[in-house]
Amino acid sequence: MKPFPGQDAPGRPTQKTRLLPFLTLALLALAVLPLTLFPFSSVSLTSPLPPHASSILAKCQALQLTPGPDDSFYKRKHSDRWDRALGGQKRVLVKNARIWDGERERRGDVLMVKGVIRAVGRVKMEDLEGMKDTEVLDARGRWVTPGIVDLHSHLAVEPQPALSGASDGNSFHGPVLPWLRSIDGLNTHDDAYRLSVSGGVTTSLILPGSANAIGGQAFPIKLRPTSERSPTSMLVEPPYDLLAGMNATEQDMHGSRRPRWRHIKHACGENPSRVYSQTRMDTVWNFRQAYSQARALKSAQDAYCTAALSNDWHAINNKPFPEDLKWEALVDVLRGRVKVQTHCYEAVDIDDFVRLSNEFQFPVAAFHHAHEAYLVPDVLKRAYGHAPAIAMFATFSRYKREAYRHSEFAPKVLAGEGVDVVMKSDHPGIISRYLLHEAQQAHFWGLSADGALKSVTSTPARVMGLGHRVGYVREGYDADLVLWDTHPLNIGATPVQVWIDGIAQLPARPLGRTEPDSLAPPRTPNFDKEAQRTMEYDGLPPLEPRRVFGRVMFTNVSSVFSRMENGTIGVREVRRGEVVVVEKGRIVSIDARNEDEDGSGEVEVVDLEGGSLGPALVSAGSGMGLAEIAMEGSTADGVAGDPLFSETGAVRAVDGLQFGTRNALLAYRSGVTTAITAPVPYGGVSTAFSLGARHMLEKGAVVQERAALHVWIGHAGVPSVSTQVEALRKRILTAKGEWKTVTEGETTLVVETHSADVIASLLFLKKEVEGKVRGGGKIKLTIMGASEAHLLASELADAGVGVIVAPVRPQPYEWERRRVLPGPPLTKDDLIGTLFKAGVTVGIAPQGVSGERMMSTWAVRNARFDAAWVAAASGGLISKSDALAMASSNIEKLLGVTAEPWYGDIVITQGGDLLSFKGKVVAVISPRRGLVDLL
Repeated sequence: MKPFPGQDAPGRPTQKTRLLPFLTLALLALAVLPLTLFPFSSVSLTSPLPPHASSILAKCQALQLTPGPDDSFYKRKHSDRWDRALGGQKRVLVKNARIWDGERERRGDVLMVKGVIRAVGRVKMEDLEGMKDTEVLDARGRWVTPGIVDLHSHLAVEPQPALSGASDGNSFHGPVLPWLRSIDGLNTHDDAYRLSVSGGVTTSLILPGSANAIGGQAFPIKLRPTSERSPTSMLVEPPYDLLAGMNATEQDMHGSRRPRWRHIKHACGENPSRVYSQTRMDTVWNFRQAYSQARALKSAQDAYCTAALSNDWHAINNKPFPEDLKWEALVDVLRGRVKVQTHCYEAVDIDDFVRLSNEFQFPVAAFHHAHEAYLVPDVLKRAYGHAPAIAMFATFSRYKREAYRHSEFAPKVLAGEGVDVVMKSDHPGIISRYLLHEAQQAHFWGLSADGALKSVTSTPARVMGLGHRVGYVREGYDADLVLWDTHPLNIGATPVQVWIDGIAQLPARPLGRTEPDSLAPPRTPNFDKEAQRTMEYDGLPPLEPRRVFGRVMFTNVSSVFSRMENGTIGVREVRRGEVVVVEKGRIVSIDARNEDEDGSGEVEVVDLEGGSLGPALVSAGSGMGLAEIAMEGSTADGVAGDPLFSETGAVRAVDGLQFGTRNALLAYRSGVTTAITAPVPYGGVSTAFSLGARHMLEKGAVVQERAALHVWIGHAGVPSVSTQVEALRKRILTAKGEWKTVTEGETTLVVETHSADVIASLLFLKKEVEGKVRGGGKIKLTIMGASEAHLLASELADAGVGVIVAPVRPQPYEWERRRVLPGPPLTKDDLIGTLFKAGVTVGIAPQGVSGERMMSTWAVRNARFDAAWVAAASGGLISKSDALAMASSNIEKLLGVTAEPWYGDIVITQGGDLLSFKGKVVAVISPRRGLVDLL
């Protein structure tokens, strides 16, 4: 059995393996013996042995074997993925580490030799005698964890940058396609490989998409480059038939090794229904029909093997072994040799698939997405064999109807029910580089620290069938490790080094000083009541705050962040026990007294337990207020005309606003109280409005009716970029309607684009038209998106052009974003830090702009985490105050919203400030609306 190209043999054959040819001959002898000793037996004397009888017997015996590692696996001296050409000959010793080993915390060292972890604990230097070329790295108390394992990724089959002809995520040739394989579309030139590795991801299960009820077979890969540079050499424990060029029912005649796990993708609900114009009833019938056909084939194989193994060769009568390449994967599902990974969202889908698993008696490895799984834990426990794991997002939801009842408390609830919790990326849905951030958020909303770390390491490894080699820091396991600069559940945690198969993947960099506090797991709020309330309301608890127009006293305040008149954010520490008194939405006193200031009237008292007051956050760059469910047209404002080419002028977003949506109220409860929204997808006149208001006519609901004039320019547009820029030039020079206010400097022009080339053209255009417009006024220009803006940082600063970065962590989604500055650990600086150092006014916005804006509405609630990430990733360059300004006052300034510092909303947090995991938002003070909202 040759190893697959670019890798060494998986291990020495066992004693059992070496003796198998002799055992096979003995078995054949026993098969013939009855013909000699018992001439009157029921077996025909004249019935000859069929051709390849030994192959038939071996094949039938192999069908009884369950997947798993060979007996010799843990005796291996080197990994089957050991790659000498890439430095794999080195031994690496990581000393003095805090080790989270996949289950618990340990202290000590980790020794890696030839791609395998050889020791965990205290490794004495004398134990290294005879080991030349040992690289020693002192972790200085930092955390070492297993490499991050992603159970759901489309990396490499949906490569970045996205180019026509490069995407192989879905096939549209039928609802049932179990014979397709993701390995056959695995692109080795995806820019996301190194970016994902820089986030600590070492292993990913590459799934086909969800357009089909059965979309095909999936394959786990390691993300490091190989010396061969082929897709096959990236695979982890590929099925032997894939390497030998045989189908799965054939076995190596020189061994009876246990098979390796296979994987297959299924999908329920909207996706296959939408693609094939079907209903859920059609999809479930497609499942049943396919498995019925597979069951018939399995029965034929079993009958054939029963005859062969009982020496009834006459019954076989020289017939070939029954097989069909199209259905062999589903037959293996029925034999319990395939990990079934199923895209299902709602309770109805989960219930359907559980019944399917019991009807055809096969286990389900995991339900993916599964936004309503937390509502039906008893259904999960009825699945055949065992309760499936749930692979989910932290907060990515409400982008379609199926995801509407998602809850941030789902990981906490499911873990409490004893269900395995996996956080996954669905890359590029969530960029896999930031998969750990999904676990961080799950921890914030109630999942235990160990549960959160397991959800991206040991649990997905086990669910994937690779728990014997990845997902843990244990002797004999693959040397896939991450050394972190802080506790991995802290926002902004970044790898110092990542090893895959014992080979370092990041450039070496000096270990700076680490504060002891940062090495402890973050303290998070208690959300038990909120989780219970969510269950009581079937996933849709009321979100409206309780309004208080009278006096409210906030006690035990530890810090106050305040807006200055110049738009910056200042912070002052106050004594523990400080009291803030609010009346009719206005702060009337801040002092250390615990009694009502004048002793009159009823006072509502809220203990902040060392919490904080700070400016409320402001959202931009999303479809907030114009759509509740992005993929449901009935919930949206619709498509507005392009202001560059529309003859009717620029559409105003204020005319299509929706209030009281769940996305708005969830954002409000997370500290984002104002949204500035432009028409989608091409732009128009944006408006600023309150996310806590119930309707437009309410006091303070519309903060500013007209904000900025937005347009979109990009390479994916029709017509060409040059045509779009020329249209913009003509609009400015002709100066009619809304455009006239731009030329007069009254309205800010916001151009949404990512390309540095387009940004350069805009800066050139700005200078050109400013000399031609009447009065020679200055045009206020803001760039939104700006993934490549770091290339023009000084030019933007010189031109006085500000930037709203969206998303906060750029990714090379398309060609016009390919030149992203990834930031640590790959580069010293990142996009926001580079702009900030150059003196550019920077704002931050959630994932997605332009055509993506509708899909980003769910992410507005995470603005606090985005701001915290900006501060943490800057290495001290950007303070908390600076980050708060980027998420609030800077956005207002860049989008032309006039805001007096004493009139803006104030967010109240309990236990810590808004940019820490300790802080829980408990109230909003709204001077504009004259009230306090208690959450």
